[in-house]
Amino acid sequence: MTMLLEFKQVSKQYGTDTKALTDVNFAVKEGEFVSIIGPSGAGKSTLLRCMNRMIDASSGKILFNGSDILACTKQELKRLRTQMGMVFQHYNLVNRLSVIENVLHGRLGYKSTLEGVLGLYSKEERHQAYTILKTLGLEEQVYKRCDQLSGGQKQRVGIARALVQNPKILLCDEPIASLDPNASKVIMDHLRNISTTMGITVIVNLHQVDTALKYSDRVLGVNKGTIVYDGNPSGINREQLARIYGSEMDEHQEELDELEELKEPEGSYAR
Repeated sequence: MTMLLEFKQVSKQYGTDTKALTDVNFAVKEGEFVSIIGPSGAGKSTLLRCMNRMIDASSGKILFNGSDILACTKQELKRLRTQMGMVFQHYNLVNRLSVIENVLHGRLGYKSTLEGVLGLYSKEERHQAYTILKTLGLEEQVYKRCDQLSGGQKQRVGIARALVQNPKILLCDEPIASLDPNASKVIMDHLRNISTTMGITVIVNLHQVDTALKYSDRVLGVNKGTIVYDGNPSGINREQLARIYGSEMDEHQEELDELEELKEPEGSYAR
């Protein structure tokens, strides 16, 4: 498998005394499903947003598909970002617009400013948007305004908007934090399916340890801006979670109690 994304000694500093990330190193293969877990304020969101330069890292190298993101010009970055779909916790949709109009916004990276302002999309682009929405179970919502949708439906629109870019990677920043358990399962099932059937790399920030263990090929555990665990979900035990969560361990006690139940007899996690 080809390495799609590489972090090499990446650090991010805010001001003079706040280090959000310190010498972060890891690489992600094409088609991998990676979850990032860790306590609040550990640097998970900063880490994810450095991947597409929504946040500029202070030092180090971030390679995406062979290009150094930190060295890119504005135009080069725009081109690279067409290959990097982003899914947000709070959806970032235009509520007064229809579902399909929101999805087509995912094509703006391919448009001139004038084409974007005038909403000039081809027949092929509209067909692709409709096909993706159908795949995500939103066929009947295509022409509804987004403010008429449930949270789970809105998040599926957000995923469709990212997929219409034809990305190589999906970056998902707490995509289920605002959803109930049923809607969360639907979203995670879709993300897993996108990774498995379309070969798209998925990197997702999660608060829910059990969800990370169930869906991921690999888990990155972050604490105080450094990666303290990088490996298979089956390698996560109480000791590893204590390293990742530290003083927040008590908040995850219920998930810890379920840890043994998640493991199959041979020690791997059930999908």
